[in-house]
Amino acid sequence: MVATRSVQTPAILLDLDILEHNIKNFHQMAEEGSKKLWPMLKTHKSTEIARMQLAHGAAGFLCGTLDECEIIYDKLVRGEKRELNIMYAYPVASYPNISRVVNLARACSSFCLRIDGYEQAVLLNQAAMDADVCINYAIIVNSGLNRFGVTPRELKALASGIASLRHLKFAGISTHAGHVYGEANSDGVAKVARQESETMKAAVNVLSNMGIAPQIISTGSTPTHQLIANDELVNCLHPGNYVFMDNIQIALGCAKEDDCALTVLTTVISAPRDGEYIIDAGSKCLGLDKGAHGNSNINGYGRVNGHGENMQISSLSEEVGIVNIHPACRGKLRLKVGDKLEIIPNHSCAAANNTSFYIATRNGAPEELISVDMRGNSTAKGIGFR
Repeated sequence: MVATRSVQTPAILLDLDILEHNIKNFHQMAEEGSKKLWPMLKTHKSTEIARMQLAHGAAGFLCGTLDECEIIYDKLVRGEKRELNIMYAYPVASYPNISRVVNLARACSSFCLRIDGYEQAVLLNQAAMDADVCINYAIIVNSGLNRFGVTPRELKALASGIASLRHLKFAGISTHAGHVYGEANSDGVAKVARQESETMKAAVNVLSNMGIAPQIISTGSTPTHQLIANDELVNCLHPGNYVFMDNIQIALGCAKEDDCALTVLTTVISAPRDGEYIIDAGSKCLGLDKGAHGNSNINGYGRVNGHGENMQISSLSEEVGIVNIHPACRGKLRLKVGDKLEIIPNHSCAAANNTSFYIATRNGAPEELISVDMRGNSTAKGIGFR
């Protein structure tokens, strides 16, 4: 337990020793597999943590918001005169967002965004033509998540259609096997990794038959990272959650409690009934996420560090939560008002997005504050204000 007497609760704690170990470990796997690492930023949304990833060999970033793209460019590319790849993960269709993409493409020659449809491409091409710029793009391939993307069979028609749009430049193909989070164990993770690999191989074969050699062949998720890192075809990986890990990764067999860098520190504030305690952390800290793609191994709204299945966070209101002691443990496991608990969130990305800073600790002691400077709508661009 962190020495937290002076830390107000609820608080988002970040163990620097674990964080640094996770970053080093995943980057080393990528390096050993001769893969470039462009981590997904949406997990931590922090320039300082991005710098840690760069120090361990990251060559770019996959961004979940245009805010993240712009801040990375402003602070790390322009501000520090670095050469970095910046990829935006999703298509854009609204005028303000298309304008932001055009501006990024003008400012950063290595900026790229992902698209999966001809209509999106036409909108982008018109804006790029009007601005006299060229936008790099990657086509999203559907490897089983069934969210964005085309199947390898559909790829030829889309690639051929977009090729006629002269202000768009093809950079490669990309996928995200996010359905891995619906699996129940390591065997399920391995199955999704095989699907991920086979789908990208089929997509590359389609392009090869068209005489097209993609520069970028990218994929990525934290659970499949170790398996895909040795794939002979993929050349770029985009894990995100690996920096923090969380209860979902534990449920998948991809992490243990000791691998989880981010926790929510909370205080027991009431003991209204036997075996039931109320804590001062609710959904605005922990989130209500039990896995976006459904995972039967997730029980409750987080994992009380060090107590496994003996405690369950059974419900959350916005600012408070209820912790229940397992009936078999109530005679020997008791809490009292004022006790502190550290909770591993089910989904650390969601918990991280609920704070403006992490309380970074080392060897159990608070050391510094790390700003979460990229979270949602942190810029007023595109909404008509000056």
